[in-house]
Amino acid sequence: MRAPDIDMSELETLFSTAVATNASEKGATKRGSAISKPEIVHLVDMRRANNCEIMLTKIKMPLPDMISAILALDTSVLDNDQVENLIKFCPTNEEIEMLKNYNGNKEMLGKCEQFFLELMKVPRVESKLRVFAFRIAFSTQADELRTNLTTINDATKEVKESLKLRQIMQTILTLGNALNQGTARGSAVGFRLDSLLKLSDTRARNNKMTLMHYLCKLLAEKLPELLDFDKDLIHLEAASKIQLKLLAEEMQAINKGLEKVEQELAASVNDGAISVGFRKALKSFLDSAEAVVRSLISLYSEVGRNADSLAQYFGEDPARCPFEQVTSILVIFVNMFKKSRDENARTVEAEKKKMEKEKASMSTIKGSE
Repeated sequence: MRAPDIDMSELETLFSTAVATNASEKGATKRGSAISKPEIVHLVDMRRANNCEIMLTKIKMPLPDMISAILALDTSVLDNDQVENLIKFCPTNEEIEMLKNYNGNKEMLGKCEQFFLELMKVPRVESKLRVFAFRIAFSTQADELRTNLTTINDATKEVKESLKLRQIMQTILTLGNALNQGTARGSAVGFRLDSLLKLSDTRARNNKMTLMHYLCKLLAEKLPELLDFDKDLIHLEAASKIQLKLLAEEMQAINKGLEKVEQELAASVNDGAISVGFRKALKSFLDSAEAVVRSLISLYSEVGRNADSLAQYFGEDPARCPFEQVTSILVIFVNMFKKSRDENARTVEAEKKKMEKEKASMSTIKGSE
């Protein structure tokens, strides 16, 4: 048995091309595997670069679009948190020098380095970002400050104009003089404000009633219309939680922020075409913000005068008994008064029910007889 004859020309025609093709593909694969992928160049500290890249992925925006939003002060594109994060990742002087001195292919730099290069195209980019952050926060900051200042003014006015509170103070003075009759303190023309806090500490001999309870009882019998005096003092409790020192710091922060805006606006004159839109947007904001700050400064000065006048209204020295202390004492007094007033009302109601029950029992006994 022998193998059949083979037509070599037919065989070559059918298979030689495929063999050659396979060979060329094998060669291409080999060459391809030999080509190494260009490595990304990292110049910035790796940890800082990683954090920067994480921040950029959260913003999700092409770098040129981000720069445009910054220069337009566009609050519809970037919010306060994003701008604050951009400020954290502004390149340092050292990083700027490092990137300026890099002579390699800049397209091979990492994402953080590319971001830094984009920021470096904007003159004083960190200053512009800080102005942008102030622009975003300004409206809320100014509104909150105005609300607190107005609350203090309202509370001060309510206390000083409450005729019911004034009559209660006069009644307390009369009670004090009556209790101290025959002593050097028996003809006082006034009392220290913090004495109000002692009314709940002074107890009757039977230990069942405090002087605050007695005050409420006396008013209920003689001047019941005064019992709801707390309704005159709508803003007192809110005002007692406000510290004038913090308001001063907020006012100062707004003034300093506005100064930074003015400085950056002046400096950007020499930036060239890149800052034309920025200057226009910043000037528009500055014009409106200055009007708001002027009114806040006027209101702040008025509050300072009113806060001092509240202590003086009660015969106190504002330096010894500042606004915060006055309002704190008044809030505690109001709460103690309401508590004693309500306890008295419950006691009266309980005694009334007891008498009705006893009366009913007596009627039953008489009926059975």
